[in-house]
Amino acid sequence: MTLSPAEWEAIRLSLLIGFAAVAWILPPGIAVAWWLARYDFKGKAIVDGLIHLPLVLPPVVVGYLLLIALGRQGVIGSWLYSVFGVSLPFTWQGAAVASGVMAFPLLVRALRLSLEAVDPKLEAAASTLGAGRLRVFATITLPLAIPGLLTGTVLAFARALSEFGATITFASNIPGETRTLPLALYTLIQSAGQEGAAARLCLISIVIALMSLIASEWLARRTRLRLQERDG
Repeated sequence: MTLSPAEWEAIRLSLLIGFAAVAWILPPGIAVAWWLARYDFKGKAIVDGLIHLPLVLPPVVVGYLLLIALGRQGVIGSWLYSVFGVSLPFTWQGAAVASGVMAFPLLVRALRLSLEAVDPKLEAAASTLGAGRLRVFATITLPLAIPGLLTGTVLAFARALSEFGATITFASNIPGETRTLPLALYTLIQSAGQEGAAARLCLISIVIALMSLIASEWLARRTRLRLQERDG
């Protein structure tokens, strides 16, 4: 199967944007998941609903909201441009932001469930031995929640790879800049005689997603075995 330079570019951009999206949502995702798992507060249901809103909103709506907020005339976007000279719309970085926003709820949900399964007594025991809250989290909580973190990370990566609506609305469909695999596939099916190329990109998308899921399962299994060996 021979791919054209444009197809290779779409694959490269998809992987770049997918990894960038996961990289920027990982720190806040871990913090938010831990916050929701360990604390009860007024309005928690509202906060939880807002975090998961991208899962139920049409992706085009999310992209439009990002355009309003992060565009050059937006509240945040105008500040970014005037202070740092950064303009996110219609760039691959903007595509990573849009993909990350859509993937964020999946990361938080998977990790939160894993954190809730960690016995708080273990954290309390470490605290009584003089460990600070950050050290307890880094040495006790997070290692025990690694399977959920891996699952959430891979789900977020797969979601970022497949993102279409928010990306095309916020970052457009620019060849060599924001045209990821889904956008390249969309472009091909709009053109006559491109059925073969569209089928190739479809197959490649399936293979990449499947490889991600297999890698996630393998890493989670190895992590569980290591934890069992350590505890044993």
